Amino acid sequence: MKAEGTVFKYGDNVDTDVIIPARYLNTQDAKELAMHAMEDIDAEYVKKVQPGDIMVGGWNFGCGSSREHAPLVIKTSGASVVIAKSFARIFYRNAINIGLPIMECEAAADAISAGDRVSVDFDSGEIRDETTGQVFHAAPYPEFLQKIISAGGLMNSIREK
Repeated sequence: MKAEGTVFKYGDNVDTDVIIPARYLNTQDAKELAMHAMEDIDAEYVKKVQPGDIMVGGWNFGCGSSREHAPLVIKTSGASVVIAKSFARIFYRNAINIGLPIMECEAAADAISAGDRVSVDFDSGEIRDETTGQVFHAAPYPEFLQKIISAGGLMNSIREK
């Protein structure tokens, strides 16, 4: 699996209330929710994000409440992967459950800038900043997690079996 896109970069402690503000949780429609992704810290995100784009964050990305809507709106908005220094434990699990690839790589999160073009090879864990030529290495997913993500999430993976 591979991804390539333009980077949207955020800092440390991006919480689930910023990813999808609670005031919009009166619907379960993922497309409607995704129209409000990141709006409290980046009102331009939903206007500019393109399918395949990449989100980069700092420490503790996805902290806060355990709402599974957060990774869902990131994925539905078009982002293909989130790269961060670290992820909140529940966000990490929710991301895998809905099929949103996430990668921990402190060096990449530090070096990559907003607007850079980045490619990711999920099989090898290679993260390449196509803008600067820098290459970083994150731990690749084990095969069973790759299958869950490829299937579009845990429930789809179970249905395929």
